Amino acid sequence: MLTLTPEEQVAVELSIRVSLWATVTSLPPGVVVAMLLSRGQFWGKPILNGIVFLPLVLPPVVTGYILLLLFGRRGPLGAFLADNLGIVFAFRWTGAALACAVMGFPLLVRALQLSIDAIDRGLEDAAGTLGANSGWVFVTVTLPLILPGIIAGTILSFARAMGEFGATITFVSNIPGETQTLPSAIYTFTQVPGGDIAAFRLTVIAIVVSMSALLISDAIGYFVGRRIGVKR
Repeated sequence: MLTLTPEEQVAVELSIRVSLWATVTSLPPGVVVAMLLSRGQFWGKPILNGIVFLPLVLPPVVTGYILLLLFGRRGPLGAFLADNLGIVFAFRWTGAALACAVMGFPLLVRALQLSIDAIDRGLEDAAGTLGANSGWVFVTVTLPLILPGIIAGTILSFARAMGEFGATITFVSNIPGETQTLPSAIYTFTQVPGGDIAAFRLTVIAIVVSMSALLISDAIGYFVGRRIGVKR
């Protein structure tokens, strides 16, 4: 009952790998976009805001189809990356990571944006009056203060990636060992006779991983916030 079959183990390991890649690659652009949305004043800011948070309100299948149009082998971006850099997303685990990154990106940016908005600008201004340039102020003042937001956003993004289904299966299909992540495997097992037990096992794993991520995010954010004096 509690022992995973090789097929289930592959789905769990693939989900973790995909989620880690999606989260790690999302973090740098997430910080940049959050800073732009929080501090920037420029033409097109509402449009950027809409694009970033669009995956939250679009049906995941639509997001997956858009990714397929853009990053498919014949899509403008997919063909360019495949021909020039050898990077292929369609029907590969890398495509699953891309889909998960897109779906988790709004949660990451939102957590970072809230942390940046909560910063006392006087601390940054004080560092600037002492001669620090903007880059050094960001590294030594801003970045430590938004650390709880980075941790919370990163873990939320990871948990979202672990549960991603609609965009992933639309973009990269449901290929065992290549793109069949945990949700895809659960869907597959529910469609075949006798697959209920396997689907239940994977569902328990999904709940445990997601709940653990939320609890760890909250605990780390709390302790880091106390350490640097940020109230949560």
